[in-house]
Amino acid sequence: MAMNIKPIPTLDSEVNDIRMATAEIVNNDIVPNEKRLWGWLADSANATNEVKAEATELRHEIQSKVKNANLWAPHLPQEFGGMGISFLQHAYMNEILSYSPGAASLFGVVAPNSGNQKILAKYGTPEQHEQWLKPLTEGTMQSGFSMTEPDNPGSDPRSIKTQAVLDGDEWVINGHKWFTSNGHAADFFIVMCRTADPNDPSGDKQTMTQIIVPKDSPGLKVVRGVPVWGKASSHCEIIYDNVRVPKNNQLGRTGSGHQAAQDRLGAGRVYHCMNSIGSMWRAFDLMIERLTTREVHGGEKLEEKQFMQGFVAESYMDIQSARLMTIHCAEKMETGVDPRTDISAIKIFVPAAYSRVVDRAIQVWGAAGVSGDLPLAGMYQGARTLRLADGPDEVHKILIAKLILRRYHAGETWDFGN
Repeated sequence: MAMNIKPIPTLDSEVNDIRMATAEIVNNDIVPNEKRLWGWLADSANATNEVKAEATELRHEIQSKVKNANLWAPHLPQEFGGMGISFLQHAYMNEILSYSPGAASLFGVVAPNSGNQKILAKYGTPEQHEQWLKPLTEGTMQSGFSMTEPDNPGSDPRSIKTQAVLDGDEWVINGHKWFTSNGHAADFFIVMCRTADPNDPSGDKQTMTQIIVPKDSPGLKVVRGVPVWGKASSHCEIIYDNVRVPKNNQLGRTGSGHQAAQDRLGAGRVYHCMNSIGSMWRAFDLMIERLTTREVHGGEKLEEKQFMQGFVAESYMDIQSARLMTIHCAEKMETGVDPRTDISAIKIFVPAAYSRVVDRAIQVWGAAGVSGDLPLAGMYQGARTLRLADGPDEVHKILIAKLILRRYHAGETWDFGN
């Protein structure tokens, strides 16, 4: 099954060219080979070396095609080996990439490395670019992002307690993190720490700073990979016990950590939503395939059942609503209009719509829908997880209400498009 994509007349030619070139590789090289590329991971313990070697060789072949098509690393500027495309262009590209789970990794976009690369590119020094960013983009290093803590609400990043204190030319870090992404494979972590602001004469002001911490630092202990949905994961619980790193391992100025996190999360929420929409189209296509081929009750096609026709209509409305909301938000971010209300709105609406679309597709496929033969079960879990990732829905609803009421009190209207 291929993604049926055509140029959009309202988009400029460059965006359409990126979309079409991306879709060509996804449709011709990735979707037909999904089982060869990733199918063996479901039973990796029993996969033969030949199967693994074939998957590795195929990945390298596809990555070469991606690079030859100038589609590698859309999230990075050209000076760091990326495409250097705009935020909106990247958002449209993500919609295509997410049609096939795992496709983005073949285009050089692998979380959390991709997010860390962007932060390093923006906030890092030339020395940090050479020591950390370059090997990360070349694939000779892996990284993790260490922010969430088990004893503090992730919805309030100001509650972070992991502390970094300057001792001469070193930061001394103490704290307890979990859900640190890519914890097993990472060579270094970007750690969100609470630091004292040296520019505050009272010495009492506490601010957030992101600090690069090598995984092999004395005092850093990876406790475990936290199981997710009952399965082993690389989202790790980590103890930082008097971990010392050079002062020049901090990213940006002291106190810029919260802004760096917002830079990462704001854009990330839009990308997550465009990813969700691409996956929704895949689930929709799979549902239509089943409806138009499955015979029940003496030869009648599922598509002839009114309940099933309702599924088609409802899923179409969910996808189009989610898509237009997300594109509208991305356009605001591209043009510099305050996007906060819209970021929170899509953060709530899109994962919920995603869950509904995938749920209907699973219902249509029956037992096969929850099997590993289709990508629907993974999509369903991913959609539910997104209601927690990047802030729970309830916090974003409160923010939406506050921002809207603030505009009304200022004599403005519900029109947030300007």
